[in-house]
Amino acid sequence: MHKVTDDRLVYEILSVVSEIPEGKVASYGQIARLIGREKNARLVGRVLSMAEFYGDYPCHRVVNAAGRTAPHFEEQRALLEEEGVTFLKNGCADMKLHRWDA
Repeated sequence: MHKVTDDRLVYEILSVVSEIPEGKVASYGQIARLIGREKNARLVGRVLSMAEFYGDYPCHRVVNAAGRTAPHFEEQRALLEEEGVTFLKNGCADMKLHRWDA
């Protein structure tokens, strides 16, 4: 992980992710805004890709702004569907229905 991402920042991001309720989704950009780093959506994605090294967090509840799931996280959609998240015909999570209002 780059020097830019220290443990404090990692846990700040993961702490926000842990608050996303079941059946809701948040975008990378939304998480970045909530920690005061609105231009760092990619940083959020990088941290989430390594979250398993920090504990058990509901990272499957984070999608891109359009609701698209992560490309290399095959089980993400199934995990979201188990929680009641619905998907549009284009394969994206329905952000209008399931976006977390934080």
